[in-house]
Amino acid sequence: MSGNMKLSLLYTFGITGLLYGSIANAQTKTASTIDTLSNYKPSDLFSPSFYTDKGGVFRSVNGAPGAKYWQNRADYQIKAKLDTVSKIINASANIAYTNNSPDELKFLWLQLDQNTYRADARSNYNIDVHPKTDQHTSGYHFASVELLQNGKVIKANYIVNDTRMQIRLPKSIAGNGGKINILIKYNYAIPGEFGGRTDYTQTKNGKIFEIAQWFPRMCVYDDTRGWDTLPFLGSGEFYLDYGDIDYQVTVPWDMIVAGSGELVNPQEVLTAKQIARLQTARNSDKTIMIRTAAEVADASSRPVNKGTLSWHFKMYNTRDVAFGASKAYIWDAARVNLPEGKKSLAMSVYPVESVGNDAWSRSTEYLKGSIEYFSQKWFTYPYPVAVNEAGIAGGMEYPGIVFDGITDKTDVLFFVTAHEIGHNWFPMIVGSNERRFAWMDEGFNTFIDVYASDMFNKGEYAPKRDGEYAPGKGNPADEIVPIIADPNSPTIMMAPDAIAEKYRHPITYFKPAFGLILLREQILGTDRFDYAFKNYINNWAYKHPTPDDFFRSMDNGAGEDLSWFWKGWYYNNYKLDLAITEAKYVDGDPKKGISITVLNKEKMAMPFTVEVKYKDGTKQRIHLPVETWIQNKSVTFTFPSSKEVTSVDVDPDAALPDLNRANNHFMVK
Repeated sequence: MSGNMKLSLLYTFGITGLLYGSIANAQTKTASTIDTLSNYKPSDLFSPSFYTDKGGVFRSVNGAPGAKYWQNRADYQIKAKLDTVSKIINASANIAYTNNSPDELKFLWLQLDQNTYRADARSNYNIDVHPKTDQHTSGYHFASVELLQNGKVIKANYIVNDTRMQIRLPKSIAGNGGKINILIKYNYAIPGEFGGRTDYTQTKNGKIFEIAQWFPRMCVYDDTRGWDTLPFLGSGEFYLDYGDIDYQVTVPWDMIVAGSGELVNPQEVLTAKQIARLQTARNSDKTIMIRTAAEVADASSRPVNKGTLSWHFKMYNTRDVAFGASKAYIWDAARVNLPEGKKSLAMSVYPVESVGNDAWSRSTEYLKGSIEYFSQKWFTYPYPVAVNEAGIAGGMEYPGIVFDGITDKTDVLFFVTAHEIGHNWFPMIVGSNERRFAWMDEGFNTFIDVYASDMFNKGEYAPKRDGEYAPGKGNPADEIVPIIADPNSPTIMMAPDAIAEKYRHPITYFKPAFGLILLREQILGTDRFDYAFKNYINNWAYKHPTPDDFFRSMDNGAGEDLSWFWKGWYYNNYKLDLAITEAKYVDGDPKKGISITVLNKEKMAMPFTVEVKYKDGTKQRIHLPVETWIQNKSVTFTFPSSKEVTSVDVDPDAALPDLNRANNHFMVK
């Protein structure tokens, strides 16, 4: 039931004046007595100064991009060769960088994520267990770094510091559209199974390579802090500018490459049969085999049987690309139906070990269903292809491609597929800063795939209520309580790299996702929440929102000052404990109604529902707004019952994260 519908019950019962009149004078205990029973301070939660700035021309006070919002652009042309014997990538990159900021830039910063595998990397000192001595690489090696500026190519003056490169420019790049090209030739050794997000592993029919964070990428220069140069430590993921990426990957002739974006030279790397099958898949809701298990070891499934082939992909308006490569891939695909008659193509690549209707043979079905739901509900999927790749990265997302677990099956495979492809909405489309605010991608995405699980195949794998991939095993409102009550729990706003592994999932995924469920189902109602949330997505698609932009967007779009919620749930781990301390008939007469007292014992506040059960088996409910607590620690109101009551319950659906449910129930004598 929406918040509006619940609130209307107050008027249906005809008790508005009675209820709020009684609250206004309702201290049945002395203030000092209540203070000993409650930690709640209305002035702490409802202070008027949550937002510390007034907005401006770059970011509006209403949460939308401002009239003069800007962001820089990075376009890439990359040519890479995968050496499957030495496990080395050799590549060249041409980065066309556009400075749309109003500032002259005297230097540039680039991200070098592969340096995180060096023995001397900072990331080695930010984890509970140090990697083994054989679980390192030497990171990036640069054959050359040059600049193309004002028509001249010159050698770049640069330094490398951990996972960053600074290029010190001989001449500043002008603001408001100044351009420069960075020309880099490099190589690096691909990490083995310890790579986590980028790796190789052996299967029955050959190695699978999962290649990500594989080229130097521009750091973001924005209006909030200038260059964002946090090192890559592992937990904090990515923050990247948008642009077009044109890349070629040269591999041995017998390998299949599955990459972000659209393959633009299928005639050179596919057989005529495979091209025809792909065309069939583009018009089919049923999964079509592009390369069968029987064809994996058949040389005729490749257009040549010697040398190498170069796979050429293009992806537009994207912040990154990644790819998988293997001669072991089975390949299937199906059409994705998008709003307004648009189409995309869902594809899966996986080894024979992953075949099965309880396993990867349904991967494309899961991928297709998730994309169609997210597109219909929130924002249309913008890319021509989506790929689910089976490997050992075990659940990692990049634009247009996700790396999921090679052994995943049934509900686990569905959950991980929906979750990882959901990241194409957060943060691939809505380009938040994952390295500083992981909850803006993991929390948002966990939230939207809760509902995807409800919808897929009439709820085949529903409910998904707790955690990142696991099915719901209990009430999430109860499961979140130990996290909030733990005095050592960090807050949602904590930097992701500062969150210990014990708390990473609960704080980065679960709590922010459940917070959005509370907003949608208990505080705002589905209509107002969905309207505000979709406005936020549309306003910040392919842009860089901050937490304040999100908070302001929801406040404005829903028409509520939610600063009490942002403060209590996001910036703090405020606990909630509502208790019924008294319920008695007015003047001892059931026909005059029942007087109910509810005490707020902890620092958080919430709107709440009270249910009265009658001796004849019927029930009635009222819903009280959060303003109930704007002045009071304890409220007393008269419920207009006219018959005998057996019990009174606060939060009868156990929807709120209440610390102690034992005091939510009161038997009436």
